[in-house]
Amino acid sequence: MKGLAEFKKTIRFKRNKYSYFSISEFSKKTGIQIKKIPFSIRILLENLIRNSQGIPEEIIDSLKKWDGKIKFQKEIPFYPSRVLLQDFTGVPLILDLAAMRNKMKEMGKDPKKINPFIPCHLIIDHSVQVDYFGTEDSLRKNMEKEYERNKERYVFLKWAQNSFKNLKIFPPGSGIIHQVNLEYISDVITQREIDGENFVFPDTVIGTDSHTTMINGIGVLGWGVGGIEAEAALLGEPVYFLFPEVVGVKLKNELKEGITPTDLVLYVTQKLREKKVVGKFVEYFGDGLKNLSVFDRATVANMAPEYGSTCGFFPIDEKVIKYLGWRGKDAKLVEKYSKENLLYYDYIEEPVYSDVLEIDLSSIEKSISGPSRPHDRLSLNEAKEKIKVFINKMRKEEVKAIISFDDMNYEIKDGDVVIAAITSCTNTSNPYLLFLAGLLARNAVKKGLRTKPYVKTSFAPGSIVVKKYLEKANLLPYLEALGFHIVGFGCTTCIGNSGPLPEKVEKAIKENNLIVSACLSGNRNFEARVHPLVKMNFLMSPPLVIAYAIKGTILWNPFEEPIGFDANHNPLYLKDIWPSSQEVDEFLNRYLSKEDFIDSYSNIYEGDENWKNLEAPKGDLFEFDPSSTYIKEPPFFKGFEPKEIEIKDIKNARCLVFLGDSITTDHISPAGEIQKDSPAGKYLISLGIVPSDFNTFGARRGNHEVMMRGTFGNVRIKNKLIPEKEGGFTLKFPENKLLTIYEAAMDYKKEGVPLLVIAGKEYGSGSSRDWAAKGPYLLGIKAVIAESFERIHRSNLVQMGILPLEFLEGENAEKIGIKGDEIFDIEGLEENIYPFKRLKVKAKKDGEEKVFEVILRLDTYIEIEYIKHGGILPYVLTKFINL
Repeated sequence: MKGLAEFKKTIRFKRNKYSYFSISEFSKKTGIQIKKIPFSIRILLENLIRNSQGIPEEIIDSLKKWDGKIKFQKEIPFYPSRVLLQDFTGVPLILDLAAMRNKMKEMGKDPKKINPFIPCHLIIDHSVQVDYFGTEDSLRKNMEKEYERNKERYVFLKWAQNSFKNLKIFPPGSGIIHQVNLEYISDVITQREIDGENFVFPDTVIGTDSHTTMINGIGVLGWGVGGIEAEAALLGEPVYFLFPEVVGVKLKNELKEGITPTDLVLYVTQKLREKKVVGKFVEYFGDGLKNLSVFDRATVANMAPEYGSTCGFFPIDEKVIKYLGWRGKDAKLVEKYSKENLLYYDYIEEPVYSDVLEIDLSSIEKSISGPSRPHDRLSLNEAKEKIKVFINKMRKEEVKAIISFDDMNYEIKDGDVVIAAITSCTNTSNPYLLFLAGLLARNAVKKGLRTKPYVKTSFAPGSIVVKKYLEKANLLPYLEALGFHIVGFGCTTCIGNSGPLPEKVEKAIKENNLIVSACLSGNRNFEARVHPLVKMNFLMSPPLVIAYAIKGTILWNPFEEPIGFDANHNPLYLKDIWPSSQEVDEFLNRYLSKEDFIDSYSNIYEGDENWKNLEAPKGDLFEFDPSSTYIKEPPFFKGFEPKEIEIKDIKNARCLVFLGDSITTDHISPAGEIQKDSPAGKYLISLGIVPSDFNTFGARRGNHEVMMRGTFGNVRIKNKLIPEKEGGFTLKFPENKLLTIYEAAMDYKKEGVPLLVIAGKEYGSGSSRDWAAKGPYLLGIKAVIAESFERIHRSNLVQMGILPLEFLEGENAEKIGIKGDEIFDIEGLEENIYPFKRLKVKAKKDGEEKVFEVILRLDTYIEIEYIKHGGILPYVLTKFINL
């Protein structure tokens, strides 16, 4: 191991000796007052000391002067100790590695050099879909359908597991990536033998899912990156970024009776979005932290992408140590090392932060968020009226339809709930919330309440342990009595795998253009994400999901209106079935056991019979089947040469898509269902695939032909070039011809016309999707001009060789007078490129020219190197070939 040897020390534990790099010794020598430095920055500092040959004086001087306000201008390399993948993003990443091996072989090099350098865990959790629900065999049937649809992908992953070292695959049904990470994979402090020497150091992780931040809840520094960046890290490249600002969140007091961790999460998300923490670290501290369990902290940390920060970090303290011991980990070594190396929070001294947000936990109210953004929080007592206003903006008069179930007629109307899902990593990681939901279900059933028959109900726990503790507590039968049968142990509704609605419900929505809603305990509710026919999506706690499924409409004030009536026609209110926190705590103490967690994970890699029976090829190289519609060799290394390319100004470009604010990766990257009349659907039909076998875009991420056809294909995307039409369409210039975005891009490509995207604020917010950058690259987009970028997506664009360009402060397309139908030149790229350089843009039309400046958002010099090689993958492959 490289590193600054003068700061290497040893620690003894249980007759073993471990080497480590001392932050304390470094601070003594340099004069840094380390206790002023936030804990998350201390971990970055340890990473530098351990992995660098020297630390720049600029960083040392800045840390010596630390007052929380300093902005570091020096990029640093960060070497994560491991990488975490889910299958949607993991399959294309490993496909790229397979393609790189093929290219190495083609160029006469050893293909086995392409191999993960650090441990990598891939959890298959994003492919299960809610096709079956409301019955005791829903789980079995959904898993059978999952294997039926995804056999080609899973065979490929089994080949990868056999072919690559340092890669472990968790089979389908193992749980959601972030809960598996929290409950099983992470040790908080890593023990590793390197060159015959035992080392201990902080566990750090990057993952190809935005919500990798959930692991911050137990003092592990980690965050989401695109698959492209994760791929480079696997191959030994550091993650480069500027030292971040750290915003402290000071917590005080405790949550009131009846207030859930979800209510806390939605409040924090709203307040931190208002604080504008994009690109910053967030770190929690204060005495209120003592009143949050590890599960509560993980729930808050999970939502960091929703409040926009790189991470939402909780330092190691007594509760983390107890949790690790309870999980069966070597907690005493973690405690000894973290105290020795000044990574343990003792609540005595508080670090200095760039800014502080105080949150009084006792002031938080019951809440939901929606209808389309996680930070649009609504207090429960005012939600009904505010949602009415939203519906009234779309429609003046209420629309209704009549549908029948079991010879009974039911009215379905605007605002009614058609999907109610206890789902996702955010809340199903938290046993308190699930016991609360189970007890509420018990109380509801005993009082004769039932869910409405037009509501599609589902329960997809993130952990396989959940079933055990709910069965022991005899609460699962009550959830099932309300239709919340377990449908899968994976990411379902939250990622768009909600499956089809009942045919009668779907028909009523389509024929009457109903404005219906989904209720889910997830972390994402962007437009068209949950289901293309559902226009409103609301995030809420698991017990509230059940309550709204019983009520059947989102237009309900639970404090004033009954949820239903008992057998004697007496009104019942939410308070009548809501369990007390004391009762929930009693169930937690009685039924949540260490043994269940240890037992559940004892054979986690084995999988079920479906997994065991999959036969996969062996060998260093994967043989691509040209007839496969799931797995195709990626095209990113066609024409590759191991050298720099010449960077030129962009001339005579056209705008392919002109977008507004808050464009998410859901708008850009294909997700959810594949529509039969879309370019991707028509492509699959041309190959003889019937619509019922389309599967989802996520499952077909290994086929670039499908993915590029779905890029910008979201049914709710609003392209200002055609303001009267929603969906993946654009105008092709100069003909002003209405085409799908894919068709227009292909026509432009034939004509040799470079393409641009023009957008507003927060471009690329949401999930860390590599295809939100890979898709535009394959469409021929050379640059994106936006008012601001979300962190992960900006990085992904650079890594695919696409230039992120930012309007100057206070400027945007409308103020400059851009319509999107101009011809664009971007000048200043051909000489002396440096981070944040100002470039000149000329927009020409009918002999007139508008000239404005933009900021080149290449934030570090390594990003400039990526652009010079056409992206990070050619950059890394060039290094391997030149070894």
